[in-house]
Amino acid sequence: MKALESENQLTVTQLPVLTDNYIYLIHDPESEETAAVDPALAEPVLDALAKRNWTLTYILNTHHHHDHVGGNLSLKQKTGCQIIASESDRHRIPGIDLAVTASDKLTLGNHSIQIIETPGHTNGHIVYYLPEDDLLFCGDTLFVMGCGRLFEGTAGQLWHSLQKLKQLPARTRIYCTHEYTESNARFALSVEPDNIVLQEKMAWVRRQRAQNQATVPSTLAEELATNPFLREDRHAIQAAISMQNQPAVNIFARLRQLKDVF
Repeated sequence: MKALESENQLTVTQLPVLTDNYIYLIHDPESEETAAVDPALAEPVLDALAKRNWTLTYILNTHHHHDHVGGNLSLKQKTGCQIIASESDRHRIPGIDLAVTASDKLTLGNHSIQIIETPGHTNGHIVYYLPEDDLLFCGDTLFVMGCGRLFEGTAGQLWHSLQKLKQLPARTRIYCTHEYTESNARFALSVEPDNIVLQEKMAWVRRQRAQNQATVPSTLAEELATNPFLREDRHAIQAAISMQNQPAVNIFARLRQLKDVF
């Protein structure tokens, strides 16, 4: 369990659950509001809240998969929190109170939360971006050195979704919902073995995992330097997969296919 504070005092607490999931608690000490992002299970959230004497105000779901929403109803029953999720998932996520689209603006205390629609992994996937705090809670759209599988959407959809995230400030901290980093890094090195930054990141990842420590969060700057799914314009990657000078979306699709069988 790890807690990190941003400069303006939002606290992010990371709860490892299941095999490789993370639940996040975002707490604003000024308003005493707390949001849980993608609670796979209720008990770890309730335990963390009790330990800190926090009250759960919101659940923020990124998409409908059970390992992201499994704790919804129990948490709502026990805390009275409000569940927020995509309008597209209104009929697939249990307990939704507020169904949102990209035009909706949310707040946690005085901190604004923007909704970015990121279809690809699923059709209704959304992410939560807190611009004043440089925080992105991206579910299964973007991983450290990876991206989500295409369970419902197309490669084109996911590529366009990632282009949106690439436009965020480089200092943005990336809070994804799975600890997939080591396997993602192995794939990244297979298509860009001479990337020195990537080599150094892999060495750090192996040290972290050897001590059972998290590799999340990352930053967008780190991802732009190491994540092949954000680097399809790099000649070395194009050459490694024999896709020189092809449309970017086609290169991305090929990378995703290769990762699926890696």
